[in-house]
Amino acid sequence: MFTTDFLVIGSGIAGLVYALDVAELGKVTIVSKSNPNEGNTRYAQGGIAGVNDPDDSIESHVLDTITAGAGLCQKNVVDTVVQGGPAAIEYLERMGVVFDLSSDQKHFSLGKEGGHSHRRIFHAGDSTGAEIQRALIEKARSHPNIEWLSNQLVVDLIHREGPQGREVVGAYLFHAEDSVISTISAKVCMLASGGAGKVYLYTSNPDVATGDGVAMAFRAGAQVGNMEFVQFHPTCLFHAQAKNFLITEAMRGEGAILRTIRGERFMPRYHPLAELAPRDVVARAIDHEMKISGDDYVLLDISHKDPEFLKSRFPTIYQTTKQFGFDITAGPLPVVPAAHYFCGGVVTNLNAETSLRRLFASGEAACTGLHGANRLASNSLLEAIVFSRRAAAFVREHLSEFGEPGLLADWDPGNAVRSSEEVLVSFHWDEVRRLMWNLVGIVRSDKRLDLAANRLRSIREDVREYYWKFVVTANLLELRNLVLVAELIVASALSRKESRGLHYSLDYQTTDDIHFKHDTVLQAGQDGGFELLPAIEQ
Repeated sequence: MFTTDFLVIGSGIAGLVYALDVAELGKVTIVSKSNPNEGNTRYAQGGIAGVNDPDDSIESHVLDTITAGAGLCQKNVVDTVVQGGPAAIEYLERMGVVFDLSSDQKHFSLGKEGGHSHRRIFHAGDSTGAEIQRALIEKARSHPNIEWLSNQLVVDLIHREGPQGREVVGAYLFHAEDSVISTISAKVCMLASGGAGKVYLYTSNPDVATGDGVAMAFRAGAQVGNMEFVQFHPTCLFHAQAKNFLITEAMRGEGAILRTIRGERFMPRYHPLAELAPRDVVARAIDHEMKISGDDYVLLDISHKDPEFLKSRFPTIYQTTKQFGFDITAGPLPVVPAAHYFCGGVVTNLNAETSLRRLFASGEAACTGLHGANRLASNSLLEAIVFSRRAAAFVREHLSEFGEPGLLADWDPGNAVRSSEEVLVSFHWDEVRRLMWNLVGIVRSDKRLDLAANRLRSIREDVREYYWKFVVTANLLELRNLVLVAELIVASALSRKESRGLHYSLDYQTTDDIHFKHDTVLQAGQDGGFELLPAIEQ
């Protein structure tokens, strides 16, 4: 049994910023399922959006965000996050993050990405996330009130009925190295567990991104929103040995051109902004071109730019692709779309509070109202900072209201025994990811979604039976979460009878503002199914 004041699930930007802010108030325990460096933050190449150029404005950044969000952004949330941009950049600088400067070293070197009308992307080469992760971990490691529990998977959140409704008071932790499950209690829990890209066969995400936070919060009774809006990054490197390697959108911001294998530029046919169109448009265009031609990939070409500029602006991409036999200064890269970012997640308010008391959520695991139906590039790191700091400020103000949770029950394994059929877990792991890629990808139809829903329902029953019969393993816990997240995506997609943002349906190819200009919010039903909550128009 462990006790802490503040339990933080996840060690990316959202969890670290929150942990550092509340550490002055008491003991903080950060739980990471792998080593603390591993997660989507580390792999964020492009940067963080914030208004800095005199020709830019807060109003322009707000408009760009709302335009990309296809009618579902919450205006008050967008205003709050975008207005917090300059302060977020200053905060990161105080934490020790070093951003690139212009050649005269007097100004920031600002990038431009798809959907942005101005240069406003702060970056550190093409490994901005890694630089942010480095600085924040150094600060957190040196703080006396912060402790780390690495290689621990959260089995489930511990919840109970309190005087003000259901509340989260801790979690069960599975220690991967010795298979021991321990109990940790906390006054307040922050869910900062990241995304769920591994629910798809092809993804830019690392292996840890299995949607654990969304799944455990949903099982506990939290509201989950907009899970149908999965952003597929248009350009991941197509190579058998290049696992999950993303080619940043910033490369298109610097002039890279998309071509077919035969050398034809195609993006001007799909959008006036061509390669700088919003990500959903670019990903669908690439998908369409590949389906028409039967090709396995398209080409991304920036070789017409100065070689020395490319080496200094994109050092990670230059060096990594070089290992696979490509040279961005001399020729194009083969690229394909891949699952990248979840606009949906656990529903929160402006203070990152979820529908369960004592449980907060920030980062990719949360659905804050910022992204709507499609995230604007480089808004996610900004969102994480703003919401984690707002959550910490709220907790600081209301700390006296979060009493001690008291003693919690130990984990009860029941009659579970060790399994001799682990092959069933790996089989379902592969089946879910292929099913989601083939049936619930960039382009969908009701027939595909119905087929996916029926198969996933059967898989979930198999996994449920396996879960209660056998001693848990890391793979089983992740599969359990993966299946639930997949079902939430499909249920949400089936409820939206239109095409909007990242959700494109062959059956409903137009946007229906009369009936569907609202978030899709699900909650666990009494029968174990999914209850669709009444719509609130945006």
